[in-house]
Amino acid sequence: MSPTGSAQRAEATRQLRAATGSLSTAATSRMDADLPWFRDLSAEERSYVGMIVQAGVRGFVDWFADGGGADPQDHALVGQVFGAAPRAMAGTVDLHQTVELIKLTIDEVEANIERLLAPEVLPDVHAAVLRYGREVAFATAEVYARAAEVRGRWDARLEALAVDAVLRAETDEAVLSRASAVGWSSRGEVAVVVGTAPPEASGATTGVFEDVRRAAREHGLDALSAVQGHLLVVILGGVDQLEKDASAVAPLFGEGAVVVGPTAADLAHAHLSARVALDALRAAVGWPDAPRPVSAHDLLPERILAGDDRARREAVDDLFRPLDDSRGELVETLVAYFANGGGIEATARSLFVHANTVRYRLGQIADLTGLTPSVPRDALTLQLALALGRQAAAGSNRGTAPPSSA
Repeated sequence: MSPTGSAQRAEATRQLRAATGSLSTAATSRMDADLPWFRDLSAEERSYVGMIVQAGVRGFVDWFADGGGADPQDHALVGQVFGAAPRAMAGTVDLHQTVELIKLTIDEVEANIERLLAPEVLPDVHAAVLRYGREVAFATAEVYARAAEVRGRWDARLEALAVDAVLRAETDEAVLSRASAVGWSSRGEVAVVVGTAPPEASGATTGVFEDVRRAAREHGLDALSAVQGHLLVVILGGVDQLEKDASAVAPLFGEGAVVVGPTAADLAHAHLSARVALDALRAAVGWPDAPRPVSAHDLLPERILAGDDRARREAVDDLFRPLDDSRGELVETLVAYFANGGGIEATARSLFVHANTVRYRLGQIADLTGLTPSVPRDALTLQLALALGRQAAAGSNRGTAPPSSA
């Protein structure tokens, strides 16, 4: 710039410094008139925003005086003056509002410099204002991105602590508060879904957990998730249809089985669902073609063969005893049906009844248990239930307690 140009620039800087207060006041007045969210702030918060705006205007003048209008290289200066504002206002002003604040301030400065400066220097100052506004916007976005990343990591830690406490059956008010802090609304029944964690969940990234929450929200569910060793554990809230709801998050697990435990009344009782789901997951290798997700109930045969006492009690209480208590001939018919290779006519002859009677009784068995004796997998479950029921009855007759569900 020529000596005359340099003198004009120095004079423009002097005039801008003298007008810093009025420019800041004009910008704040525009905010009050044009931004409803600004009017809703408390007096202290409005005052603080006003000070940030003043610091931003003052920062522009300093930046321009140092040659920033010609070659903007000092990004740190911009970040210190205005980019730091969201850190202090993070709980009050969101990113969208901050962008509005920046745009309005820049617009107001541009509108007022026309009356402050000589026409010869206006093009340089206008260009500097635009360049400064761009740098401020980038700096502010970076600050918000960093704040969001830190907040995401903190939320993930809170979430992991809540899930860990649930799995250990230590769900007190503090745990419920942590869960609420990360979006749990404490509504409806809950169920725990477990499976292998995807590779991307092994590091510090919270992307998988955000994906889980997003998928759950799209299906009207709450979700808490954490990585436990090599497993991803997801607690779903608001569960209505167990396997259908679990399907919302199943694609986010790694390879292998994805198991959903039975529903529990609330988060405080979710450990019951988790315990069954984890035991079922260990047994799921016995059914490589299991659907994904698969309920722990559908893995009953594998759980029984793996020595799961809860599964043994479930088979006795939910399958054998309803048959035994309903009509004695149902157990007799089921035993004869399996002994005769699933043949209706052969079973009828062995029981000295009509074939239609056998069909009727098999229908009753299906209604009571939800299992169809002619389906191979259901037949395996029923045969195991028969054996366990007999063992429990024999143990009871000898004064031996049946398997504990504890």
